[in-house]
Amino acid sequence: MSGLQDLYQTVILEEARERRGGDRYGEGGWSGHSHQVNPTCGDELTLGVRLDDDGRIAAIGWEGDGCSISMASASLMTDLLEGRTVAEALELIAEFRRVMHSRGAEEPDPERFGDAVALGGVSRYVMRVKCAMLGWVALEDALHRAEA
Repeated sequence: MSGLQDLYQTVILEEARERRGGDRYGEGGWSGHSHQVNPTCGDELTLGVRLDDDGRIAAIGWEGDGCSISMASASLMTDLLEGRTVAEALELIAEFRRVMHSRGAEEPDPERFGDAVALGGVSRYVMRVKCAMLGWVALEDALHRAEA
């Protein structure tokens, strides 16, 4: 199991550096946006979502600063949810939230979450759950604002 945990740690560190979607917030033209702060860790993220005419997520852009977990989670979420319908995205956000609040009792389904399964172990560390959830909460809020 240690080898898998090492791989997940590597994925998290690489995604924190990659920050997919982390350079697009300045593009503007967002259908909805949200600003979220995690006062426990000092993470901060502003996210925009652009919906296409078919109700799919055409783009997610964000900017922020924070710990490796929050930045990696936003990057993995961007890659996973772009191109999905709003309904699919909200369903995956709810499932991710359930896993994160399970305190390690549940793991994300690799078929549904792809590389974001690397974040599954975070659920065992209650103080880090807010870090992993930050981007997902921002996207959920931005989607609701876009639909309003």
